[in-house]
Amino acid sequence: MEPQSFDPAPDDFDAAVTVFRGTRAESAEFSLVLDSRSVPHERVETGGEWLLQVPPAAVGVANDELDRYRSERMVRREEPPDMVPFPGSNIGAASYAAVLILVAYAAGVAAFGRDWFEAGAIRSQTGAAAHWWRAFTALSLHLDQEHLLGNLLFGAGIGILAGRMFGPGVAWLGIVLAGGTANYADMLLSPDGHRAVGASTAVFAALGMLAGFGWGQRLKLRERRLYRWAPLFAGSCLLALLGAGNEHVDVLGHLLGFICGIFAGWLFARMGIPRTRDVRDQLVAGALTLFLMGGAWLFALR
Repeated sequence: MEPQSFDPAPDDFDAAVTVFRGTRAESAEFSLVLDSRSVPHERVETGGEWLLQVPPAAVGVANDELDRYRSERMVRREEPPDMVPFPGSNIGAASYAAVLILVAYAAGVAAFGRDWFEAGAIRSQTGAAAHWWRAFTALSLHLDQEHLLGNLLFGAGIGILAGRMFGPGVAWLGIVLAGGTANYADMLLSPDGHRAVGASTAVFAALGMLAGFGWGQRLKLRERRLYRWAPLFAGSCLLALLGAGNEHVDVLGHLLGFICGIFAGWLFARMGIPRTRDVRDQLVAGALTLFLMGGAWLFALR
């Protein structure tokens, strides 16, 4: 809409119509809106209240501009509810690191006389669907110290963020379930002979959870489309930067982890998870996470 100019007669303001009432600061803000559209008006103080008055001929345009500004202002300032960080995120990250280091040591010394990589890596082959435990055991195996260190640092960092958002127990249960689901899909979709290990699938699941949660929350808000999709865009950029690599990198696993994490985060946002801040809920979720990983290794080493 092009600005409309008016040339009010000197006596037009004698019959001025009030189009706004509010505080001094508000009247100044809305006066700028009318100024930007070249709508003639006056600011008048009366009885401690500030008015914006316009000539009768400008009433329609003034009301249209002020209504449009109010709508845009409401959309622009609407934000997701404030999140109070959960305590204990460092404990969740430390538990994650302890599991990876413990499994790395056990695999290195061939504990129980078993080849842990042979027992726990994901393998795409006939009948792979029955080996569900590999989807979880593979998350805790690493090929070398560099591989382990990278996933320890990146995983702990993003795990702390997720723990502050959802609570450490709920966060890591969601991360492990999303990562395991991604690994299971990787086994089914990859060609025969494909093998992979590493916590990076779970790490990208955690990244996806944060992006999906932010996206799910903003879908509830009356925001511009760009704002709604911004969390997914940011997460996808990080995936592109960090999830690709040489021929030894399981790019499909990273992508599937990110996608499964997005779904988990979106589900958390839609269902309002976590519903309470009860410490017992976090302890139960954390115990389930350790039970799931321990149970998967019991199946692998039996």
